[in-house]
Amino acid sequence: HMDKDELLARALQARGRGLTIIFTRTKRTAARVAEELERRGFAAGALHGDLGQGAREQALRAFRNGKIDVLVATDVAARGIDVEAVTHVFNFQAPDDEKTYLHRVGRTGRAGLTGIAVTLVDWEDMPRWKLIAQALEIEQVEPVETYSASPHLYEDLDIPEGTKGRLPKAQRTREGLDSEHEEELGGPDKRGRKDSSRGRQRSGKGGGNRGGRGGGQGRQRTRSGKPAAEKQGDDQPQSKQQPRLRRNRTRRRNGEVVSRNDKGESTN
Repeated sequence: HMDKDELLARALQARGRGLTIIFTRTKRTAARVAEELERRGFAAGALHGDLGQGAREQALRAFRNGKIDVLVATDVAARGIDVEAVTHVFNFQAPDDEKTYLHRVGRTGRAGLTGIAVTLVDWEDMPRWKLIAQALEIEQVEPVETYSASPHLYEDLDIPEGTKGRLPKAQRTREGLDSEHEEELGGPDKRGRKDSSRGRQRSGKGGGNRGGRGGGQGRQRTRSGKPAAEKQGDDQPQSKQQPRLRRNRTRRRNGEVVSRNDKGESTN
């Protein structure tokens, strides 16, 4: 994975690259790749099902507005993307079938423009890729073995010589995902790092009704899964707030009263 990330980061510095969509098969991979690219200096954002509606719309707006130029998306989340100026598509993980492949690569080269689509095929993706290539009658069924330093990678994608896996600071000119406002529509926040709505509820006093699963219920649970006791007044446990009921008792010895408890108080 380290060289795959490095290869992708170098490929993203190809001459003439504009808006770019990177497709992954899993939500976890989409989140990880977007975060890794940000760490390397790229203006990237993630788009996947674990994000809340506000975070997904934030990423799409930032992409359309050019505040980010790399969108890392899963197939399901990318169905609503309609951006014409996409120059490159990278399949970071091979798709499930030929229909998904066509749907992915069809995101570039729209409106009479040319586009470039690159599929990175791991060993585990080979059986799936061969079926896709056969179904679409792709001539080169066997992918070329490629590493981040392979000369043909630089030549085929027109990557400047000497390019490394971090975007030079002089080229970090886009505003980035954080410059785009995120609406409070519930669910996990941007990049999926936190579930902002559920996280606030679990914090105790600041809890409230914010959406997310169980967000409107205002419930808290203990580790055993049973509902936790409601707090009353101050933050003392319930056992200290409510007095325990006791019986009135009279003790006698040889027929004489030796002690009396008629107020519910202990005589010990």
